[in-house]
Amino acid sequence: MFDVLRARSGTVAGMCPDSFHTEVKNCRELRPAWQVNKCRNQSNFNLPFQSTCFAEATMATSKLMRAIRVSEFGAPSVLKLCTDLPVPNPGQKEVLIRVHACGVNPVETYIRSGSYARKPSLPYTPGSDISGVVEAVGDGVCLLRTGDRVFTTGTVTGGYAEFTVASEDTVHKLPDSLDYKKGAAIGVPYFTAYRALVQKAHAKAGEIVLVHGASGGVGIAACQIARAFGLKVLGTAGTSEGMQLVLSNGAHLAFNHREKDYLDQIKIVGSRGPIEINPRDTMMKETSIIGVALYNATNKETSECAAALFAGMETGWLKPVIGPEYTLDKASQAHEDIINSPGASGKMILII
Repeated sequence: MFDVLRARSGTVAGMCPDSFHTEVKNCRELRPAWQVNKCRNQSNFNLPFQSTCFAEATMATSKLMRAIRVSEFGAPSVLKLCTDLPVPNPGQKEVLIRVHACGVNPVETYIRSGSYARKPSLPYTPGSDISGVVEAVGDGVCLLRTGDRVFTTGTVTGGYAEFTVASEDTVHKLPDSLDYKKGAAIGVPYFTAYRALVQKAHAKAGEIVLVHGASGGVGIAACQIARAFGLKVLGTAGTSEGMQLVLSNGAHLAFNHREKDYLDQIKIVGSRGPIEINPRDTMMKETSIIGVALYNATNKETSECAAALFAGMETGWLKPVIGPEYTLDKASQAHEDIINSPGASGKMILII
């Protein structure tokens, strides 16, 4: 707990320079634990808040949390640990979750760098895939209650934090068979893999699927899903340990994509960077090239995916593999390693 001592020029003693002023200004992103109803009723809420807000704040005691904040796009060094941010409050059909672990995804590095097509408003807290315990529920929440073990497929206020707010429709109950670390490895990896394989590629039992880079979070999820759905699974990895991990998670065959002759055994095209494709080469085999973005999924598609994955949890084929673990203050190192490591080995997570 933290006693608010005084407020001058939009700051509160002991808080990060921008945290009090900016967080109240952007209530939708991070609402403080004390109420700012007077602010919410003002027509120009994006302007610096009025003296009524200061008066209300100084009479209250705020519960604070640690969280990563990004105030500018750039290198991993822009990920800053702030230790005095107010714990957000859940709004209508939202829940507040005490975070135990949070998955780190490559897409979060693209967003942080400013190179991604969709950019959040600054400042922001990264992270969508968390696991933890419901701390409080907002009005209108029907399916969750305080004390529930949960994981998420999205957050409102960001997952690189001790507490986060998430919309009820992105929060799912975590089975007792999975611990919090594994819960933080479900969201983006498994929902993306299912969407790519089943909803977009329409994979069918008996077909062959090649998973390039199969030893990471999404790759392992794709191998497990494809094997459970009756496909023959081929996977690649960058190390011998990664190849073994791929084989132990559903692949029938594994290849080292760092070996010069591996393309003599299989023919693939895949890259994080640009590639050149001749459309005529796709005609004879009627090849399809499909892009997948999880945020384009409809509510119906997300519900279908969740049902399939919960079946995997119940029957035991959905088994997230945890890779490197980092504490919250090492988030910048995690962003360095997820892009530059020589080979993935499971899902990277932050332990909160």
